[in-house]
Amino acid sequence: MNQKTQPSKIGFVSLGCPKNLVDAERILTQLRTEGYDVVNSYDNAELVIVNTCGFIDSAVQESLEAIGEALQENGKVIVTGCLGAKEDQIREVHPKVLEISGPHAYEQVLSHVHKYAPKPEHNPLLSLVPEQGVKLTPKHYAYLKISEGCDHRCTFCIIPSLRGDLESRTVGDVLGEAKRLKNAGVKEILVISQDTSAYGADIKHRTGFYEGSPVKTSMLALCEELSKMGMWVRLHYVYPYPHVDDVIPLMAQGKILPYLDIPLQHASPRILKLMKRPGAVERTLERIQEWRRICPDLTLRSTFIVGFPGETEEDFQMLLDFLEKAELDRVGCFKYSPIEGAKANELADPVPEDVKEERFHRFMELQQKISARRLAAKVGRELDVIVDEVDDEGAIGRSFADAPEIDGVVYLNGETALKPGDIVKVKIENSDEYDLWGTVVR
Repeated sequence: MNQKTQPSKIGFVSLGCPKNLVDAERILTQLRTEGYDVVNSYDNAELVIVNTCGFIDSAVQESLEAIGEALQENGKVIVTGCLGAKEDQIREVHPKVLEISGPHAYEQVLSHVHKYAPKPEHNPLLSLVPEQGVKLTPKHYAYLKISEGCDHRCTFCIIPSLRGDLESRTVGDVLGEAKRLKNAGVKEILVISQDTSAYGADIKHRTGFYEGSPVKTSMLALCEELSKMGMWVRLHYVYPYPHVDDVIPLMAQGKILPYLDIPLQHASPRILKLMKRPGAVERTLERIQEWRRICPDLTLRSTFIVGFPGETEEDFQMLLDFLEKAELDRVGCFKYSPIEGAKANELADPVPEDVKEERFHRFMELQQKISARRLAAKVGRELDVIVDEVDDEGAIGRSFADAPEIDGVVYLNGETALKPGDIVKVKIENSDEYDLWGTVVR
């Protein structure tokens, strides 16, 4: 009697940003659909897929180390993701890698897997995949990628060379995926892309269809439709184009979360010009103030680069002054580092490393004070909190002002009966520079 062969085990390592995570989820879904057994270890895996990041030098190094570890522990490694677009760089360090493909190369990855690990015999009982696909995030939140690539050519960034130009997904596909996630129990959707504000610009915002009704392919129309699904909707990577103003009333009306992740990068017009950043930078502060007038609860998070080539002390002081006036809630900061292939490498007047370091610390010291002040203003308020985890000491959740993993949390000490995904009303009682503490209102 012939014994059924066990499905091939595929090890999987995913690095990088949420956009890369969504790529990983799609690859995993396709593997699982074909009957492969995906494992998070190297043990007994027939081969290992490493989904890499190539955005900055430290990410490149982390990716190369992950590839090296997989080779050492398993020996059979397929590489994909952003760093995969630089095959020569990978092969120079790891010549024994079996195959290499770039980002969002789903079909290519599957083809490579078929080459080294036989496609399992189809077994409908083993090959069942949930309608929403295989997710790497907790069940109660999920990332929704609305487009791929970017049409901008910021001088510090190499993403367009890795991921290509803007390519928007059809609005029907995006909303269909959101509905499947909702039906699967997802409570919070995090909208991501390389440039969320530009959604639909590549296809001139043409009208698509969702459940038989016409829907314009635009960020505003997408937000309006998502708001009808009864989930938290959180926007990420929103460039400050003028039409972002149109989304703020939806936040004020409680239709989507009053939260904008808006990558400003700097405040000096001269440095922004050197960066080739899009958007009307001169009016940014004025617009932020108007947004807050319309939606007082608006939380703004952003990222900045200090020590960009040519940045003077005057430019840096403009950035500090902007922080003071804008009072951003959450801020990330990077010291500029040359990235292979970036145009900024050719710019004059590089900033010495010790000056970068000093400016980074001054920046973060000021921002911590601002963040602490913004959080302290929430003490005494009642906020909806979504629970992420529960242990013996209590629950840890997030308010509308906190995205998973990158922002702060709300500690609910003693609340051990809650479950991940619960949304509860919480009285805020204490705060520090990053987090809040509170008790559930009953």
